[in-house]
Amino acid sequence: MLTLLVLTTLASLAVTSPVLPSQTWPPAFCNKLECPKYTMVKSTKDYEERQYDPAKWTSTTISGMSYDDASRTGFERLFNYISGSNKGQVKIPMTAPVLVKVEPGQGPFCKSNFTVSFFVPFADQTSPPEPSDPNVFTNPLEGMTAFVRSFGGFASDTDWTSNAEALAKSLDNATVSYHKDFYYTAGYNSPFQPTDRHNEVWYIKAD
Repeated sequence: MLTLLVLTTLASLAVTSPVLPSQTWPPAFCNKLECPKYTMVKSTKDYEERQYDPAKWTSTTISGMSYDDASRTGFERLFNYISGSNKGQVKIPMTAPVLVKVEPGQGPFCKSNFTVSFFVPFADQTSPPEPSDPNVFTNPLEGMTAFVRSFGGFASDTDWTSNAEALAKSLDNATVSYHKDFYYTAGYNSPFQPTDRHNEVWYIKAD
């Protein structure tokens, strides 16, 4: 009787428990660099749902018309920071991804805000070196649920925009609640890597 009860309980759990996608850490697309930790919540044919842990990033914000120009300027500032432009002149390991928060302007001829960020290595999360450049700052991001669409190749401004639009359409079709006034782009590869490139766009789940 006890055996039957145990088997019945296990069978019930097998039916009712969600089956989550398998997850290895770190993901291969991080290319052996440190990257922010997340738990996979769900995977569909159009996007992944990930729960990211709270983490500190090093960031800089640029206002402009061009994603490419803003991301290039932001990358240069942050690369200078990890190369020693900080209090103590500490050299900091490169991490992944290069994350860009895109807050589109109100119209086609209005400037957008682009916040470019590098993930702070785990060893420095408690107390990151203070930036020397006043345009660079430590940016603590709270834990968040991200809806993520991935694509390959060398991403252009148009690629980022079209993939963000495709992700938004998928989320709207799924009647998912998310913040629509901004999105993130995430690039994981050096410009010197010609193949097996991995790019992502994120929308953040609304409470």
